[in-house]
Amino acid sequence: MVEYKLFINGKWVKASSGKTFHRVNPANPKEILGTFQAAGKEDINAAVDAAADAFPKWSSFPAPRRGEILLKIAHLLRENKESLARAMTEEMGKVLVEARGDVQEAIDVAEYMAGEGRRLFGYTTPSELPNKFCMTVRRPIGVIACITPWNFPMAIPAWKIMAALISGNTVIYKPSSDTPRCAVKLVEIMDKAGVPKGVINLVIGQGVEVGDHLVTHKTIRGISFTGHRDTGKHIIGIAGLKRVSLELGSKNALVIMPDADLDLAVDGILWGAFGTTGQRCTAASRVIVHKSLKKKLEKLLLERTKKLKLGSGLSPKTDIGPLINEAAQKKVHSYTEIGLKEGAKLLCGGRKPSLPGYFYEPTIFTDATPHMRIMQEEIFGPTTSIVAVEDINEAIEITNNVDYGLVSSIYTQNIANAFKAIEKCETGITYVNASTIGAEVHLPFGGVKQSGNGHREGGIEGIYEFTETKTVYIDYSGKLQKAQIDITTIKQ
Repeated sequence: MVEYKLFINGKWVKASSGKTFHRVNPANPKEILGTFQAAGKEDINAAVDAAADAFPKWSSFPAPRRGEILLKIAHLLRENKESLARAMTEEMGKVLVEARGDVQEAIDVAEYMAGEGRRLFGYTTPSELPNKFCMTVRRPIGVIACITPWNFPMAIPAWKIMAALISGNTVIYKPSSDTPRCAVKLVEIMDKAGVPKGVINLVIGQGVEVGDHLVTHKTIRGISFTGHRDTGKHIIGIAGLKRVSLELGSKNALVIMPDADLDLAVDGILWGAFGTTGQRCTAASRVIVHKSLKKKLEKLLLERTKKLKLGSGLSPKTDIGPLINEAAQKKVHSYTEIGLKEGAKLLCGGRKPSLPGYFYEPTIFTDATPHMRIMQEEIFGPTTSIVAVEDINEAIEITNNVDYGLVSSIYTQNIANAFKAIEKCETGITYVNASTIGAEVHLPFGGVKQSGNGHREGGIEGIYEFTETKTVYIDYSGKLQKAQIDITTIKQ
């Protein structure tokens, strides 16, 4: 059995405690994928010390040269795309075509952030005083902890790490213990690309104690976390005066108006609700349809859903892979029971199939009401619920009637409906005639309300997450000038 190690200060090392754990294939839990180190406080301390030591040199290294290293990372990811995708499917279950997309997103963000090495824009502005120059520059924060989930085990770490590195920070990377092998493979590529020792460090740990030690460590200056809302609240409560960026959950709505292309909308529901087995923060877990289309939509959606095939994501015949683990399977099934108890009508699914892995049938509820738990709480599985509405105003009201606000979607040919959704939906992202999935790396990604705490990843705003703004004044007048006090006469 392969034993995978931690990466600290440029070396692959075992956990100081000697503790390890196994990771299995969720499509076949009898298949053990490897043995992994369970990092403890000593390992985190060593990683933070290494990152702190590396920071002065790395942050002083010219940003375009840092970009060259990121570009090498992108090239190596592309060269190894197929093997990385297959390893991802084995470890977290998503079908192979989606795993390839996950790796491609990591490639894209590495290339984009490499280009930022020749920008990292500040701005100049006139001074209110003569013979004085004003500008801003962007400076790195310091040692950053990047804490990532398992559902996009290449893309999400890349969104964080590439932006952090191009900005001149050094990184402690803590992946989910459900996908440690993907993390190891990503760091192997970064090491091969020439990232200097101490600049990237990998710690794989389980339990609140390890995570809390990382978050509260006095040397860590910034934390970037993607995961469950409750964990995000815990982090922001204990982190202290650090830069904390949270990308949390959601309860996304897909709205269908009477003039929508219904076949296109059904495509969007299937992709948004059941892609990645519903294990996305962008999943379309609520379908809000105009009452005139409800029966027709249900018929079309039911016909398409029943044709979906469950199985190993490595099979080209598979449409939906397994859930990540047994706990997730139990959670998803508990929401089926909740929905039935609340009075929603089960159109299809709602069962664990007779397959060896952590599978769950794609599940559709209808006749849901906005305040049902299945319409309010993040299920994170292949479950979606349909509710009928009278008009666009009611659709937007229900869209906004949740604690979250990440993604909204509307299918319509009416430009007024589209712009009303763009203006009124309380989400960080709105799609028109497209499903609630498909972030592009050169645009900001993030949500409002309890889907995050105001930060964005991707594009230039991804740089803002990992930099501080420094304002610079250069006074070449040769005398003391007091802003807002001196009255200066300009000689003609």
